[in-house]
Amino acid sequence: MGNKALELNPPNATYHLSTHGSDWLWAAFSIFGVSLLAVVAWTFSRPRGTRLFHQIAIVVLTTGSLAYFSMASDLGATPVRVEFRGDGTRQIWFVRYIQWFICFPLLLLELLLATGLSLSDIFTTLFMGIVLVITGLVAALVPSTYKWGYYTFGVAALFYIWYVLLWHGPHTTFAAGGVLRTGYLMAAGYLSFLLLLYPIAWACAEGGNVITVTSEMIWYGILDILAGPVFLFFFLWELRGVDYATFGLHSGKYTDKGAYAGHTTQAGYGNTAQPAGTAPVTTADAAGNV
Repeated sequence: MGNKALELNPPNATYHLSTHGSDWLWAAFSIFGVSLLAVVAWTFSRPRGTRLFHQIAIVVLTTGSLAYFSMASDLGATPVRVEFRGDGTRQIWFVRYIQWFICFPLLLLELLLATGLSLSDIFTTLFMGIVLVITGLVAALVPSTYKWGYYTFGVAALFYIWYVLLWHGPHTTFAAGGVLRTGYLMAAGYLSFLLLLYPIAWACAEGGNVITVTSEMIWYGILDILAGPVFLFFFLWELRGVDYATFGLHSGKYTDKGAYAGHTTQAGYGNTAQPAGTAPVTTADAAGNV
């Protein structure tokens, strides 16, 4: 039984996905799906309190799996009139931009939590990641030459992200020391190189209509696999021996038994008497750093 996705969900544009392109997308979906199952198993093999980076990876891979299932089924696209190289309409895959809107800021967060950047710096960088994705989507949906104005805004946001990843972030104090700094520099350089290729792909696909929709799927698919499963496995492997306590990421909630073990004598939990003349331990004292 062959791939009948395009028969059941007919293309809605002049320039559209081919059956071979759908076959490739099913392969990419399989890679995301298998990677997701592997990371879920890896997450449950780790102690509680050391799963944050793995759980971020689960969100990224789940979103990618759903997006590639949709695109392989020829769903999640809308026709937009082309500006160059012919007449008619081209499929613009808004489901891919939904994927990037969720995943790209999380990939940045995965990296930047390992640095000594302040929360305000991290927040601003994540916002620029959202700006990059949204301007790309709006530009793809605009049929006129004004799309390149949005493209320029997106590239400007990308330059800010590169500045943080390659300059500002490495010059902060890493909580886990030199080993983590080395892993960060490799991961940040790798991700920054991939981010260079996305605008080029956009200009050739949605922007200039230079390559076919199937070629677009192959190009973006390779980039998404390298920036998703490959990047996440590499980064999580680099973190395998790092003491999570150095990140200061324990929530302090009493369900986190590892972080809560030192607070078993607090008032209201058990019958341990407080020494005379000392103030009772409050819930806020036991909470630690959220």
